[in-house]
Amino acid sequence: MKKPSLEENFFGSATVGERGQIVIPAEARKRYNINPGDKVLVMGHPNASGVWVCKIDAMREVFSSMLTEIEKLESKISGSQDAE
Repeated sequence: MKKPSLEENFFGSATVGERGQIVIPAEARKRYNINPGDKVLVMGHPNASGVWVCKIDAMREVFSSMLTEIEKLESKISGSQDAE
């Protein structure tokens, strides 16, 4: 499956309201299955150049997958050290 380009991931802009709220564009909500009541993380960019929004469930999946891969690597490393 082809990864969407930067242009394909651009959903427009949003204006911050008086109470600090923004509206996530409908196309983005549809693509990423973001529904009313869903919990999202709002994270700052490490260089303080902006923020990104991600569903908490999606981040759990990402971190779980990363943990699985780390455990596989640790197993390979310990296996290669045992062989020495």
